[in-house]
Formats: sequence, C-alpha cells, structure tokens
Amino acid sequence: MIYKALALQTTCHTVNSLQTREEVTSHIQREIQRIGAQIRASIGFIGKDTKLVVLPEYFLTGFPLGESIENWRYKACIAPDGQEYEWLGELAQDSNIYLSGNVYETDRHFPSLYFQCSFIIAPSGDVVLRYRRLNSMFAPTPHDVWEKYLDIYGLEGVFPVAKTEIGNLACIASEEILYPEIARCLAMRGAEIFLHSTSEVGSPLLTQKNVAKLARAIENMAYVVSANSAGMGGTPIPFASTDGVSKVINYNGIVLAEAGYGESMVANADIDLHALRHFRHRPAMGNLLARQRFELYAQSYSEHSFYPPNTLLVQDPDRQHFIRTQMTVIERLDKLGVLQTA
Repeated sequence: MIYKALALQTTCHTVNSLQTREEVTSHIQREIQRIGAQIRASIGFIGKDTKLVVLPEYFLTGFPLGESIENWRYKACIAPDGQEYEWLGELAQDSNIYLSGNVYETDRHFPSLYFQCSFIIAPSGDVVLRYRRLNSMFAPTPHDVWEKYLDIYGLEGVFPVAKTEIGNLACIASEEILYPEIARCLAMRGAEIFLHSTSEVGSPLLTQKNVAKLARAIENMAYVVSANSAGMGGTPIPFASTDGVSKVINYNGIVLAEAGYGESMVANADIDLHALRHFRHRPAMGNLLARQRFELYAQSYSEHSFYPPNTLLVQDPDRQHFIRTQMTVIERLDKLGVLQTA
C-alpha cells in the first residue's frame, strides 16, 4: 500500500490573552474551521490518496505563559469526550483521513491535573489513539501519578499503538523525540509510523531535534511524520521563533520532503507500507530491530531511578514543583557520582 502523508505546517494562534472558557471554545472552533479549509485545499492539490495528516503541537491553544495549572486547566484544556473532539472528528470524516495532533486534555481520574495529549482520529471520526506526554518540564505527566495511572490505564495505555489499514501508528510529543526509549517502547509494540506533533525552533542548522528525528527513524526502521508550527501568534515571543522544517522521513533516515518557513503543505510524501514491511523482514546487518538484545539493558534500567515517579500523587502541582524536583535530582546524581561538579 502506498499513500500520501502530510505534515501540515500551520500557524498556532494562542489563547493566552483570552479570559473565559467561552472565548477559548469559540477560538478553538474557528481554528478547527480554518485548519479544515487548509487540509481540504492541500488534499485537493496533493491528491486524494492523502490518507494521513499530522498537525503541530498544541495547535488549538498554544501553551501556558504564566497561567497557573488550575487556570490553564479551566481555560484551555479539553475533555476526552468534549465537543472539540467531535469537531475534529467531523474534519477527519469530511476529508477521509487519519488526523493527528496535540492538545491539552483533562482526565476525570485526576481532577486537579491536565495532560498534554497526542491523538489520532480515524476517517470514521472516532479517536483511535490517545497518548499522554511522559516527559514535560512544566506540566503534569502520567509519570507524576504513575502508580494510579497504571492502575487505570495499564502499560498499553501508556504506550499505545493504533493498528490501522494504513499501518501501525504511534505518537511522539514534541521534545520527546529526544528520548529514544519512548520510540523504542512504541516500536516494541509494532509501531511503523511515528506521528510527531511539535512546536520547535526551525533552523537551517541540524538542530538537536532534527538529529533525533533522523535517529528515531533509523534505529526503529520507521517513518517519522513531523509537523512543526508556522509561527506562534498572540504572545510576546517573536512570532517566527517556532516556524519551519516540518518533514517526512523514511525508515532509512532519508528526508523525503521538508517545508520551508510559513504556512505550508510542502512536507508531504509517499508512505510505502509494503516496502517498509519488506525491509523489516530482511535478514541483514541493517535490520536493527531484529538485532535488538534488550536483556543487555534491562537490569541497568531496573536498578537506576533518576527523575522520581508519583510526585503529584499527594499534592496539587504548581509550576515551581517541577524545577524543585529537577534540582533535587541533580543534587542526588551529583552525590552518587553520576554527575561531576564543574
């Protein structure tokens, strides 16, 4: 099977200046309508064989700038069964695509928290995958409430893979492309195409994240469809700081298509599912998946803990909690000799 995948590079219009939930909901509805028009126009140009569209990170709202966790949860986060997903589902149905993006989401099991969520919606309009970001600098994650989260969702809910007619799809959120373990855990569960919603520095230089995208594709023998924002409006941050270089990378780490700067549909390319699966079945030195020896590393992982789990099980979070926790981790690693004092 061969089809087109599009990493749609679209502007993120933020909600930081808005005060009420009603204003934000109206804003989100307008953004979905605007992006829907871009998707339909892009498919009309690229071709009706476009079956997968990936949107940038937090494309509906932007990210919190000074808002407390409580305020951002009230103002900008959507419910798993909310009308916003219905609108996105209608968009996916209308265009007959698998649609992936990244939003801030509430969870009734954790009423004082929110999670950053990457989703996949099928052409039926149904959400078929929900991945909550596991590494974040200033936001709650499942790891911060690890024991309870595992009890509710299980490990497969932490590392979900959607097995679809266009391949086994998995999501990686933003800077998590820098954490090889996440992609590896998804590849262990059969992931063939990583959908990467991001909002990052676009540069002609080979940035850390761009190096990581190539590495994740090569080491997991998987496609990476990475959608960056086309600038971010409505904040004091210079508009084009997060703009450009959305791309599609194949399982050999070859960039098949890459956008420049500004809103763009240029990052589209063929996903050849048959070729990928044939490549993964070849006995060869280059078959890195088949040559993995996980037992070599399992004991080292089980015997070491750096950033602690469950830090938000017994307290309501504030932004400074994450800095304090990281400082404690650094001090402990220094005492253990893992880090060396400058």
